[in-house]
Parts: sequence; C-alpha cells; structure tokens
Amino acid sequence: MKQFFYFLLFTFSFSFCDNAEPWQLSFQDPATPIMEGIINLHHDLMFFLCVILIFVSWILIRTVWLFDSSNNQIASNLSHGIIIEIIWTTTPALILLVIAIPSFSLLYAMDEIVAPTITIKALGHQWYWSYEYSDYVNDNFEAINFDSYMIPEEDLEKGLLRLLEVDNRMVIPIQTHVRVIVSATDVLHSWAIPSLGIKCDAIPGRLNQASLFIKREGLYYGQCSEICGINHGFMPIVIEAVNLPNYVNWLSTKFDI
Repeated sequence: MKQFFYFLLFTFSFSFCDNAEPWQLSFQDPATPIMEGIINLHHDLMFFLCVILIFVSWILIRTVWLFDSSNNQIASNLSHGIIIEIIWTTTPALILLVIAIPSFSLLYAMDEIVAPTITIKALGHQWYWSYEYSDYVNDNFEAINFDSYMIPEEDLEKGLLRLLEVDNRMVIPIQTHVRVIVSATDVLHSWAIPSLGIKCDAIPGRLNQASLFIKREGLYYGQCSEICGINHGFMPIVIEAVNLPNYVNWLSTKFDI
C-alpha cells in the first residue's frame, strides 16, 4: 500500500517551471494573467497555423502529382478563375480578422496600469540592477533601495542556478497590483521575466512602466534582454513572490521600518 501511495505521489506531483531548463522548447509556467493570455493566444494561433500548413501542403502535393506532363498530355487553357481568386483573397483576410480581436484585447491588457498598491523602481546599470521601494521610508525619510548583483559561480551553494541567482532579490506580495518603473543609468537594458509575461526596456533618461499581478508564490527568474556590453549575460533578475504577511515581515526585519 505504501509503495502504491509513493507511485501516485510521484506520478501526479509536479513543480512549476519558472526558470529556463536545458533543451526547453515550450513556455515557462505562467504566474500572471497576462502570461496566461499570451500562452492561450499562442495555442490559438498554432491551431490556425497547423490548418494552413496541412491545407497548403495538400494543395502542393496535388499540384505536383496531378499536373505532371505524364498525367496531362494536353495543357489547360485556363488562365483566370474569379471565384477561386476571391476565395484565396478573402479567406486570409477573415483569418487575420479573427486573430486580431484577441490580439488587440491582450495588447491593451498588457498596457493597462491598474491603480497600484506598490510602486517599485528598477534601474539598469552595467552590469547589475538596483531597486527602489519608494512607498516606504526609514526614520531619516530615505526610500528603501538596494543593488542586486549576480552571485559568482564559485560562491553558489548546492541547488542554486548558475548565472541566474542574485545576492538581493526583489520581493513583492502575491495577489497585489504592483507597478514597476523601469529606467537605466548608462546604456539600454531590458527588464524581462518570462514567467510573468513582462519585458520592459530600460532607457536612460526615460521612465517606462509595467504592471504585475502575481497569482502564486515562487521564485521567478529573468535576465537583461538587451545587449548592453561585455557582461550583458551576467545581470540576472530574481523576483521572490510571497504572501502579504511574509512581505510585511520582510520589510520590517530587513529594513527596520
């Protein structure tokens, strides 16, 4: 009985994929409604692509097979077909129209900024990130800020991810609307976390913003997605999503608010 229980536990247990894995072909597991929408739209588009691929392949095979000189000794004089031309013009247009409706809906949802509960500023540097929690101040009325550097490979502990771990994680609560203001101090960077469906350019002298609403606890890994110099591949992003009590406890113990 115990062996059967362990078999069921091993068979039906799973873990979320919130970081890149070797030979990974699919998306990372979504943690925000936006990423869920992106994956659903991708799956819907793949349906249309498969249907079009099968149909076009069938047409090409029939053309090569049936219109061979050995099968047709006398060539056809047909040069125009008004009906077929109307069909192959209107059908792709209708398909694009069907695709456009959910695409625009998702696009506007990605740009929408819901009234945020927390605002965090992320600044890109060569080659690390710094974060500022401007909603919280200490006794000297200074905003909470810290730098986030990649942990060198020789300092990694067992179980940590190479080139993805940082010394200071960005901690935010789940089930909370968070606004992230992204900028840079030197060159172009890009603040990107695949599991959250976010990729926001960090441009010197300009503020870009993005909205987050994380649905589950976990660690979410990302990297700079804009070539920014020799150490471009060594400035990872780690977001730790926790429940609200743990978030408040993290603030009070780490920053003595």
